[in-house]
Amino acid sequence: MSSNIQVQRICQYCGFEFTARTTVTQYCGDNCSKRAYKARIKASKIEASNKQTQRTKNQPIEELKAKAFLSIADTCKLIGISRRTVYRMIERNELTTGKAGRRTIIKRSDLEQVLFEKSKA
Repeated sequence: MSSNIQVQRICQYCGFEFTARTTVTQYCGDNCSKRAYKARIKASKIEASNKQTQRTKNQPIEELKAKAFLSIADTCKLIGISRRTVYRMIERNELTTGKAGRRTIIKRSDLEQVLFEKSKA
């Protein structure tokens, strides 16, 4: 069964007006259809790549959240502040620290407690 309908459409890819023979036609021709398909594939690959990059960037933060004790450098990465600010917090007795050999360590639960107290004030 064939129909002789003619619907005026605008191509989804190039934007030109064309006469379609069905009501679901989106593109003016085979070339625009192929180009739109390639653009969709490219966009999906870019999106997947961006998601992978974001996961890679967030991975160290997730690992730091799992640790019970943090070094000064880890604390800086987790909170996003400078080393000097961490040392100032220690000098003001806002953070309690311990020593593991030469390393200064901070209990993560104490750090969270100090940060939540600051945000409430």
